[in-house]
Amino acid sequence: MSDLKLNFQRRAAAVPSAAPHVPLGRILVRNGAITHAQLHAALELQLRLNAPIGEIIVAEGWASEDQVQAALVEQRGLAVVDLCRDRPEPTLWDLQPREFWQRTRSAPFKRTGAFLQVATARPDRFAEVEAGFSETGLIPLPVLGHAAAIDTVFADHFAGPLVHRAETRVAPEFSCRGYARTYGLWGGGALAGLAAIASIAPAALAVAAFAAACLTLLMFFSLRCVGFLAHILAPTADTDGDLIRAKLPKVSVIVPLYKEREIANALIRRLGRLTYPKALLDVILVLEAKDAVTRAALEDLVLPHWMRVLEVPDTGGLTTKPRALNYALDFCAGEIVGIWDAEDAPESDQIEKVVQQFDRAGPDVACLQGILDYYNPRTNWRARCFTIEYCSWFRAVMPGIARLGLVVPLGGTTLFMRKTVLEELGGWDAHNVTEDADLGVRLCRAGYRTEFIRTSTYEEANHRLWPWVKQRSRWLKGFMITYLVHMRAPRQLWRDLGVWRFLGVQAFFLGTLGQFLLAPVLWTFWLGALGAPGPWTGLIDTQVLTIAATLLLAVEGISFAIAATALSTPGRRFLLPWILAMPLYYPAGVIAAYKALYELAVKPYFWDKTQHGQVVEGVTP
Repeated sequence: MSDLKLNFQRRAAAVPSAAPHVPLGRILVRNGAITHAQLHAALELQLRLNAPIGEIIVAEGWASEDQVQAALVEQRGLAVVDLCRDRPEPTLWDLQPREFWQRTRSAPFKRTGAFLQVATARPDRFAEVEAGFSETGLIPLPVLGHAAAIDTVFADHFAGPLVHRAETRVAPEFSCRGYARTYGLWGGGALAGLAAIASIAPAALAVAAFAAACLTLLMFFSLRCVGFLAHILAPTADTDGDLIRAKLPKVSVIVPLYKEREIANALIRRLGRLTYPKALLDVILVLEAKDAVTRAALEDLVLPHWMRVLEVPDTGGLTTKPRALNYALDFCAGEIVGIWDAEDAPESDQIEKVVQQFDRAGPDVACLQGILDYYNPRTNWRARCFTIEYCSWFRAVMPGIARLGLVVPLGGTTLFMRKTVLEELGGWDAHNVTEDADLGVRLCRAGYRTEFIRTSTYEEANHRLWPWVKQRSRWLKGFMITYLVHMRAPRQLWRDLGVWRFLGVQAFFLGTLGQFLLAPVLWTFWLGALGAPGPWTGLIDTQVLTIAATLLLAVEGISFAIAATALSTPGRRFLLPWILAMPLYYPAGVIAAYKALYELAVKPYFWDKTQHGQVVEGVTP
């Protein structure tokens, strides 16, 4: 008798008779867990939700997870195991590769001869587990376990490989890891070179700084104008309408948390306002294992079933947001993966809009970027200016850049991606402190597009001076690193992006960095505009100075126009007079820029944490 036939006979003897199962909903009604009306409503929901009936019933709050599990036991005659109490033998995990247990979301429990008990929370999907063992000579038998317990024992057993994967998912040629010394040489060399030239040839340095300031000003000004014109001529379309697909998909959203003592309770309340069907919502709160502050804040909270906590093991090394995102990616159950920050308050129908726009978009659209706004602009003048800055960028410039198909430097939150594409690209660069901007470049290099979506997430504006400088310095350091990474091979970048996208990358990164690093040079242009003598007298022709001053005035004028257009949104018009204060808002960025350059030289991977939860009472929604 062949081995295949013998294996088949063993399976037939081990598996109970394939009599039709009593429907789970009917068992729940019979047990008094739900009513007939609730069962009817759940069946109606199942017609448009890609979710099993049990998850829908739990999501609606009609029955508990334990009641549904008890009904599954009665329906299928399966044993229940407590994986957190009775841990699987470590050697059993070696029967299949890590990817198999992750894909099937199952865990080996106990082996008896040729029979292997495998814990699953979805016995209706056990055929995939059986198929995986078809050539091994083992016969897998299902036992019921909670999904959270399965995730826990999986994460504990594979902690080392999962953390290593989280830190190295991105291909080396697209990552900044391993280049700390190189960046130190760049940063240190830039600072030393500036000092040397200043002492040897100050006039030459002054002229070079003048030319660089004019060039970067023109580059960033051109990018803003192009994006603004594209936006007002072809604004982002609404996403309202019926879905093309038959059923709504599951959506996972990762929320990285780190030392968030003040924010946890408010976060749960804000996310509870979401109107997307909870049976299809998978919110993962990710915290570091060593983060006792956030863990203590979450301990007293009762999380809804669609929200879970995931701890990233402590390896004593890297602790960054993108590392946490990469780790959580392996645990996401949805086909769409989104990101929110700890202080975020998304619009209640945001997920519906995301699903609708992905449904209509072509396969080349891999990412949707939402609008970032602030819920505390009245805190002080810095909060008002911060809100104006973001409104200008996210409501009037970036949508146009996306419309033109240029590289979109993504925001760190309210971005949603197709999970398959995210896995294809290797997730986020765990060592890059602006992982969002880097991901935007890699998306475009791989041939994918980012679209803007008309939905807003409200955050806490950073309204205190030193935290603002720290946050801005992290962004600028990340921009420096991202630019250096992708310009390692400029010819290849040119081939990947094409002419216009390549120029767009230069305009954004060099323009942004130049505006801050060379801001003192730009300030002297005002002297020329006012007809007063300045440091350029005798070095640069008066006509050239006049042209530079005119360019600066034009930039300021266009910036005011962009801000005024962005603030036409209801609820933001009160900020219009504060546009005049914007020239006083940016000077602190010079400190941030040189802090970033210093950190590029000495600690390029250091993540300068922005502290949240500092808004005044009554402002947070």
